[in-house]
Amino acid sequence: PNVGCYIHGLFLEGARWDAAVGQLAESRPKELYTEMAVIWLLPVANRKPPESGSYLCPIYKTLTRAGTLSTTGHSTNYVIAVEIPTDKPEKHWIKRGTALICALDF
Repeated sequence: PNVGCYIHGLFLEGARWDAAVGQLAESRPKELYTEMAVIWLLPVANRKPPESGSYLCPIYKTLTRAGTLSTTGHSTNYVIAVEIPTDKPEKHWIKRGTALICALDF
């Protein structure tokens, strides 16, 4: 795009993307990982995050979320967090361990 960038090829763990509604949904039975829709990262100066209606979803390089802590206090496997639309409170997805993964191990 002219502004920002697109991210594709990510996988959701602990949830799935419901394209019909355009938000996070519960995983289907026996479905560990699902493909995430394309995400458009759009830079906005001094943007305040919404208080509700989104989940701040972490992105990890691999399924192993643990790693050596860097000087930032985050795991070296951690990439960034993105806001994903949802109609449930953020704690709902935190309890499920919902995260985006760059590469699956298999």
